[in-house]
Amino acid sequence: MAERHTATGSDRSTSSLASFELRVERNATFPGNVTRLLHLIVVLLLVAGRTAFAAPCQFESQGDGRVAAIVDARSVRLDDGREIRLTGIEPTATTKQALASLLVGRDVTLRSADDTPDRYGRQGGLIFIGDSDTPVQAMLLAQGDAIVSAEIADKDCAAALMSSEAEARRQKKGNWADPSAIKNAESPDDILAGIGRFVVVEGKVLSVRQAGAMTYLNFGRNWTRGFAVTISRRASPAFETAGIALKSLENRRIRVRGWVEGNTGPRIDVRLVGQVELLGANEPAGVRP
Repeated sequence: MAERHTATGSDRSTSSLASFELRVERNATFPGNVTRLLHLIVVLLLVAGRTAFAAPCQFESQGDGRVAAIVDARSVRLDDGREIRLTGIEPTATTKQALASLLVGRDVTLRSADDTPDRYGRQGGLIFIGDSDTPVQAMLLAQGDAIVSAEIADKDCAAALMSSEAEARRQKKGNWADPSAIKNAESPDDILAGIGRFVVVEGKVLSVRQAGAMTYLNFGRNWTRGFAVTISRRASPAFETAGIALKSLENRRIRVRGWVEGNTGPRIDVRLVGQVELLGANEPAGVRP
């Protein structure tokens, strides 16, 4: 897809302010212009305010289209034949039906920092209905019809998606109405039953151990059978950049999300900082934004 440059709100605001200052310099001494200049000040303050508090997830537009069909729980097909994968979420049992209700026949805009298709030829991105500044992913999360995948790197956008999910957890909507939606790290067999699935686990890290190029966050005394999180040496610097020393997680309660793997004991391999959330010592399970 051809690359397009669209002026940002910040660019437009800066240009407007420069033009305004020039008009002030030329006209401020002329009678009758004071009221007009005051009106300009009000307008420009409103523009600056809207820019300062711009909605998150407003990435570069990668094109528009009308949704012709729902391919699967996180992919849609537009009427021009493009297949779009919704980034930032993992599906639940209700995601596909929720997508159908929200999107079929609707005009949408795809926004993403990158328009490179995946190996299946799908474009990934956030989908916006009409002129809405809220991505469909946030709508699904707020309804409890999806889980945050933590793949969005932009901090503001990632925080907005996580906040939408947290609100659904607080209200026990959709997926979160099921008490087993959040696994207990002290019940490794329950976690292992979800092998090959994307799950959310909460618990206290009993120990942090380094073995070769891997750091292990152990949630059980039995390292072989207990639940553990693995973090490779390659992923570790991202935690340091985020101000999280892995050793400091010992004796901390955390929430972790990812794909369950393992044989005797369940594991989640953490590659992104957003997969781990720190929880307060006395915080109720499942509710923190």
